[in-house]
Amino acid sequence: MKRVLSLMLIASGAMLGAAAAPSLAADATARPKVDLAKGEQLFNDGDPSRNVISCASCHGPGGNSPGAANPKLAGQHPEYLYKQLANFKVKEGAKKPERVNAVMNAIAAGLTDEEMRNISAYLGAQALKPAVAKNKDTVELGQRIYRAGIPSKGVPACASCHSPNGSGIPSQYPRVAGQFAEYTESQLVAFRSGARANSLPMTQVAEKMSDAEIKAVSDYIAGLR
Repeated sequence: MKRVLSLMLIASGAMLGAAAAPSLAADATARPKVDLAKGEQLFNDGDPSRNVISCASCHGPGGNSPGAANPKLAGQHPEYLYKQLANFKVKEGAKKPERVNAVMNAIAAGLTDEEMRNISAYLGAQALKPAVAKNKDTVELGQRIYRAGIPSKGVPACASCHSPNGSGIPSQYPRVAGQFAEYTESQLVAFRSGARANSLPMTQVAEKMSDAEIKAVSDYIAGLR
C-alpha cells in the first residue's frame, strides 16, 4: 500500500511540474538551435539598419553591467532571458506588453525569435562578475528572509525557488546571486506596486513585504555565491 501511495505521489508531482513548466517536458531535440556567435555580435553591435542598439551599451561587456540601473545578465539562464525579451514584445492582439519598459520594449520589438534565443544563449554562457553585499547591519534579516521567508506574513523562503546559493532553477526561476542589490530592490518594489506584472508568484510575495524587508533581502542576495 505504501509503495502504491508513493508512486501516486510521484506521478502527481510530475504532473504538477509539467503543468507549471511544460517546456521542461519537451523533447530536447525539439528545442530551437542557437548561434552564440550571432548572439554575441548582435549583443555587442546591435543592428543600425533596423535601429536595434547594442545591448552592451547598457548591460556592459559580456552582460556584466557596470551600474545598478541595468541588471547583470551574464550567467543567467537562457530560458529566463528569452522569456523576459518575449515579455517586452507586444503580443498579437494585445494593447501593451506583459512587461513595460520603454527602452526594452523598443529594442525587443525589432528582434526576431531566433535573435532573442541567440542573445539569451550567448549571455548564459558568459561568466558573471558578481556584485557584493554592502550593509552588514541587515545581513541577518536578509539571510533569514532568503532562507526561511517570513512565516507570519505568508512569505515563502526565496531559496525554495531561487535555490540556497541563488543560482535559480533553469527554465523556471532566474539566477539572483550577485545581482546589484539596487536592481533587485527596484524589481521587488515594482512587483509590489504592480508596475511589473509578468510573474504572479513574485507579485504575491512582494506585496507582503515592507521596504526594510525588501532592502535587506536584496542586499543579502547581492552577496550570494
